[in-house]
Amino acid sequence: MELHNLSPNPGAKHRVKRLGSGESSGLGKTSGKGNKGQKARSGSGTRVGFEGGQMPLHRRLPKRGFNNYDFRDKVGVVNVGDFDEIFDAGTTITEELLRENGLLNGLADRVKLLGNGDVTKSFTVVVSSASASAREKIEKAGGSIQAPGA
Repeated sequence: MELHNLSPNPGAKHRVKRLGSGESSGLGKTSGKGNKGQKARSGSGTRVGFEGGQMPLHRRLPKRGFNNYDFRDKVGVVNVGDFDEIFDAGTTITEELLRENGLLNGLADRVKLLGNGDVTKSFTVVVSSASASAREKIEKAGGSIQAPGA
């Protein structure tokens, strides 16, 4: 199988509806939009949740409770298995070093070390928190885990 041999499954692709190509095509003149009205106009339509002027459901229902989504801590996650192939033994691994090497991206309030993978070299890791398995693997390899600023 090669790229030039690939094709979509039979029935997976539909013919494109060619609008406005003469009255005899069945999709000429009004192009399948009927006569006049809001939905016949270019760029027309109503917004999501619009109920024809009736008070929409999302405004009829009472708002209750508290949602913590905006105020949550964003936790950056790193696995110990990624360290062996990138860092040399004895390296002090900080958040800045993780970002430089592409192991941590985006915004993060905290960095947590997880124990997925194996470690053979000893590292000093400076992270906000670590799982029990990650701590065990790092210490078994002769390394240590510290809190930032400690």
